[in-house]
Amino acid sequence: MAAWSGYAAAKWSTESRLTLAGASAARTNASRASLDAMELRNFDSAAVDAWFAAYTAGNEQAMRVAIRFRPEFRVAFDAWRATKPETNRNAPRGPTYMPEYRQPLLDGAKALDQRAEKASARGAEAGETTDKYVRTTVVLAVVLFSVGISTHFPFRGVRYALVAVGALLLLVSVIQLAQLPGPPP
Repeated sequence: MAAWSGYAAAKWSTESRLTLAGASAARTNASRASLDAMELRNFDSAAVDAWFAAYTAGNEQAMRVAIRFRPEFRVAFDAWRATKPETNRNAPRGPTYMPEYRQPLLDGAKALDQRAEKASARGAEAGETTDKYVRTTVVLAVVLFSVGISTHFPFRGVRYALVAVGALLLLVSVIQLAQLPGPPP
């Protein structure tokens, strides 16, 4: 049982490490997607700035060049322009503040981050299971030790006491092992 408990502890330890590594990779991908979304938002904002500079200068040709927005952004821009921001004080500050402004990369980053959170929780749980198996393995080693040294004592009472302690610890270990999940595949 001590060997099996040690084996299960090693398997759960590997499971924990692999799951936490997966969580770390998902967090890295979420950060990349979030940075890509911020870069795209900055690009959209710069495009609006260029359009706005041309608009305030009254330069129609520059406005036509600057207004070549991404199709997804054009929807938000047109919706923002429909709010009459020149005269409407309640209009949003710009197209990126409109409900029509979508950032699929940011949604993907959030999904990856949620996946990372779940994987991290599973990895931590697997680590706790590892710790429980290690504790049980140590207790089983104490059982082996106490029963093994019991034969070296000349007094029968001491031998019986060590075997009784070993039997009690074995019973506790069996109960703990029965409550733990088996090793992962």
